[in-house]
Amino acid sequence: MTGFIRFADSLSAWFGKAFAWLIVLMAFGTGYEVFVRYALNSPTPWALDVSFIMYGTLFMMGGAYTLSRGGHVRGDFLYRLWQPKTQAKVDLVLYLLFFFPGVTALILSGWKYASRSWGYAEVSINSPAGIPIYQFKTVMVAAGILLFIQGIAQVMRCILCIRTNQWLEPEEDIRETEDILLARATEAEKDAHP
Repeated sequence: MTGFIRFADSLSAWFGKAFAWLIVLMAFGTGYEVFVRYALNSPTPWALDVSFIMYGTLFMMGGAYTLSRGGHVRGDFLYRLWQPKTQAKVDLVLYLLFFFPGVTALILSGWKYASRSWGYAEVSINSPAGIPIYQFKTVMVAAGILLFIQGIAQVMRCILCIRTNQWLEPEEDIRETEDILLARATEAEKDAHP
């Protein structure tokens, strides 16, 4: 089980980090649009559509990575007070009742929309540039598959936690700003009061 969890975590991390570079492209594209629109008085017909497509792709392809790192929003005002074993039992039920049906619906409906869109080479109706959007609709399927794989890993994490009463943590490649600041404050306090 641990091997599959690590595989799914690394797969999600690779896709999440690879697609994170879209932020840089979006920044350059938006900067270019602002320059040509206001400095040269020659706006582009494609900038808005391309920024929507890139942002949507970034959002969709980062979902599995965020799930693997426990970064999705959750109302854990009660959850965090429970024992890890209880958390895992609740998570397991929620994955089976809500997560997998929702992700399966995303994959199936995404496949329907993407195949239809590829069939007639769909373009955006929001701009005169006619930006192709069929490839973006394919992202829904890819993101759903990645989420499904990561969901299986999360279920395995729950099963391991139920057995051991301890969560198998993902490899640490990111840290929340509040955790970094708290660690620095703790170190500073230790240094001030030896």
